[in-house]
Amino acid sequence: MYSTTDFKRGLKILMDDTPYEIIEFQHFKPGKGGAMIRTKLRNLLNARVVDKTFRSGEKVGRPNIEHREMQFLYIEDTNLVLMDMESYEQYYMSKENTDGKEGFLKDGQHVKIMLFNGEPLDLELPASLVLEVTHTEPGAKGDTVSNVTKPATLETGITINVPLFINIGNRVKVNTETREYLSREN
Repeated sequence: MYSTTDFKRGLKILMDDTPYEIIEFQHFKPGKGGAMIRTKLRNLLNARVVDKTFRSGEKVGRPNIEHREMQFLYIEDTNLVLMDMESYEQYYMSKENTDGKEGFLKDGQHVKIMLFNGEPLDLELPASLVLEVTHTEPGAKGDTVSNVTKPATLETGITINVPLFINIGNRVKVNTETREYLSREN
């Protein structure tokens, strides 16, 4: 069991047999009575966000969540097909659960998967990935200082904005959370 004093961003809790992740929390003390904790929770099963207020010291459950290293195999219809690296068992995970992270996956890539009662819920990507640019407009020579950007399609199919000097075939480092260009790699 977790107490409200244990709350922090990213903590997974169990309420009404459903796993939630704490997105935001704020302690406040109304004019009279004890302190309260106002939270914004994301349902890990359907990605809905709910607001919930807890009394200070209230207890919530700890979900049966485990993390496993898996290999991304391919996308089939609306599901990702993953393979457990220890048992070689295949898992199917809905694209909806990934919150757009499937756009960074390459066939054969190793990812950490969050399982709730044996079912895949979410995947964890590294903070940044190096991907190759497969399509972009040609850049102008000498345009390395300005802050002007252009769209570029990466090898996994996602499109990000990159500086003008990036060309097809360049490898770029991308922040997986913000989908922003970080740097050019050699």
